[in-house]
Amino acid sequence: MSFVTGMCVFQLTRNMLMNPDVRVNKSNRQSAVLENADEGERYSQHAFRRFLSTQRPEVFPALNRFFSESGNK
Repeated sequence: MSFVTGMCVFQLTRNMLMNPDVRVNKSNRQSAVLENADEGERYSQHAFRRFLSTQRPEVFPALNRFFSESGNK
């Protein structure tokens, strides 16, 4: 239960502090549309997503290699 609560707090804090659509400052709230495309790009393409884009979409790569190579012999 504490893990789930911690994940919720983490996500809410991350969205409040880093999400470009959340406007905490009064100066940002006054404008209807923010010109922040680069900030939105940085938010959506974070380091973990960039890391995952270079990885193969496999759950167990070693197990997949074991079964695919053993059938070829």
